[in-house]
Amino acid sequence: MDGLMEFKTEDGAVVVVEGVEDESGARLVAREDGPARATRTFEGALEGVRAAAESALRVFRDGSLRPDSVELEFGVKLSAESGAVIAKGAVEGHLLVKLTWSPGQSGPAPEAAERS
Repeated sequence: MDGLMEFKTEDGAVVVVEGVEDESGARLVAREDGPARATRTFEGALEGVRAAAESALRVFRDGSLRPDSVELEFGVKLSAESGAVIAKGAVEGHLLVKLTWSPGQSGPAPEAAERS
């Protein structure tokens, strides 16, 4: 079984996460009984993933596609040392994007807007 990592939230709550082996084969080891303590807060560990999500949403919302909704799904791997990283899934770098458009929800066609 992989080791446990303990993150604290900014308000002091404890979040325990199951750690995983990295590609080098290194394993997380606790110094005492119980989970290893992460060097960053839980929020700090997720900051990079939040920034990636904001950037991806900006790309899909501000482009020419203009979907009614955008769903992003990241596979996230937590590490006591490096925080959160976007994990590999069945494809390299797990990111699932779902764009949807509702019929009749779009604004008027550009030609109709120009005639008004």
